[in-house]
Amino acid sequence: MDLETIWHQFLTHLQAQEHILDAKVQKRAGIPFLYVESKLSREELEYHIRKWSARAMRGKMLHSETIFFRASDDLSVYRHRFYVPQEKMFCCGNLCPDCVRFK
Repeated sequence: MDLETIWHQFLTHLQAQEHILDAKVQKRAGIPFLYVESKLSREELEYHIRKWSARAMRGKMLHSETIFFRASDDLSVYRHRFYVPQEKMFCCGNLCPDCVRFK
């Protein structure tokens, strides 16, 4: 699975929204920051980010995390990342409630 294609699909859908003027991602110290320029309120913008990240992750074993970082005028900055969830791959024999045997 290539995260670059997920990011590309996510940004393409996000930029296609009529109230979002521009959206881009930049990595700073290895952390991806999402820069979104729009006239939407913070709640509406976060709804669109969640919606399109879910659409980009559909059918893949991924999760996303979006944390508001800062805003100035029409530019909002979020720390946004797609990641593979950490799950147990084998049974350790400790009778864990989330054991892979129960899936």
